[in-house]
Amino acid sequence: MAGLPENTATMLSLTNLSLRRGADLLFAGASFTLHQGRKVGLVGANGAGKTSLFKLILGELEIDQGSLDYPPETRIAHLEQEAPSSDELALDYVLAGDKALMATQAAIEKAETEGNFSQIASLHERLDSLDGYTARSRAEQLMLGLGFKATDFQQPLRAFSGGWRIRLNLAQTLMTPSDLLLLDEPTNHLDLDAIVWLGNWIKDYRGALMLISHDREFLDETVDGIAYLHHQTIELFSGK
Repeated sequence: MAGLPENTATMLSLTNLSLRRGADLLFAGASFTLHQGRKVGLVGANGAGKTSLFKLILGELEIDQGSLDYPPETRIAHLEQEAPSSDELALDYVLAGDKALMATQAAIEKAETEGNFSQIASLHERLDSLDGYTARSRAEQLMLGLGFKATDFQQPLRAFSGGWRIRLNLAQTLMTPSDLLLLDEPTNHLDLDAIVWLGNWIKDYRGALMLISHDREFLDETVDGIAYLHHQTIELFSGK
């Protein structure tokens, strides 16, 4: 993006990308570079390919021509649009966003059951490296910031309306350790207080961000560049 330091690492690179979905040509020779730590808003008419671009990055769609590259160790988190309804408790659902943490906690429980004390010690070191001892309080703070009450923590997902379950999806996404965060209309089901809280969270986020939103004020507050999708291309503008 114009104005970035020359030594800023590339987080994501699209080169001469072409994508067709059915009869619609979404991209034709489009190129796009996202640098480490940058926060970019995606704007364009409905059908311009904003959500399809996310699906490309997530590997849910295949490129017709060109290339899409990012470092192999890149951790990507994205906001799911489907809201599950189950007996899983809300706080546990948010915590499940950190898969490495959940796997480590499960391994500790297994080692304790089997009396494997030497393994328990190393697993607790792993848990500490994952900030596992603060995970529950961090998950609670995410939920409170997004408008939940403390009494909601132990409620099952089925107890919440669809909009509130989307908020839980958002909390789970923010709980997921990531280098690249993809958020598609994250403010759709939020009230003003939660929108302000989310904006502040994004400002503090240290990874790279791609944000789809029709809320221009929210974009102004959270991103440092705009990617304008039009005429099958992606045009980058730096600054707010």
